[in-house]
Amino acid sequence: MHFFPFNIGDYISHTRHLSLLEDLAYRRLLDLYYLHEEPLNESSTVVARLINMRDQVDEVQIVLEEFFELDKGVGWINPRADEEIKKYQGKLDAASRAGKASAAARANGSRTVVQPNKKHETVNKKQETKINKPDDVSKTIWEDFLKHRKNVKAPLTATGLVGITLEAEKAGIKLEDCLTMMQARGWRGFRAEWVKDQKGKSYNEINYGEGVQEIS
Repeated sequence: MHFFPFNIGDYISHTRHLSLLEDLAYRRLLDLYYLHEEPLNESSTVVARLINMRDQVDEVQIVLEEFFELDKGVGWINPRADEEIKKYQGKLDAASRAGKASAAARANGSRTVVQPNKKHETVNKKQETKINKPDDVSKTIWEDFLKHRKNVKAPLTATGLVGITLEAEKAGIKLEDCLTMMQARGWRGFRAEWVKDQKGKSYNEINYGEGVQEIS
């Protein structure tokens, strides 16, 4: 999910006791949870790194224990977020079923036999070719990035990765930060000019400025 309902009054009533860093951690944890639609890693250290709060592991742990539930072997879950994700996925399923029903109705009204597009099948097979993880990208970030590409229906190709790498170098940012940024912003691709005024800055500085995330 690249957006989710946010009730400001409800949020404030449940978080007014949090410190600034704890509040920041909670917002970023929610963003990460909704983005990937899956439980957070059991390790608070890993989670803190994913939300660019490596030096605030204690604050991250406090928020996890208060607002999330640890399911051993699965990870940290948030029941309320899971409800919203379930509703969202339900709408997608309903839309998919309606689309298939409409397509079937049109097909039944036509006698035209559509032959398989062999060229399209070949392209898909090429897109599914396994791409090796770059040495300067962590396993977690890489796996999350591949899931992101699948979610936005843009399977990663070797040529596509080379292009992203070159643009990241041109922008003066690390490839890992570039891939993380693409996930957070829902980008299918990346161009150096999109962050042309951010050269030399880290992902954290580009996305969160002085450390306070804007709530919209």
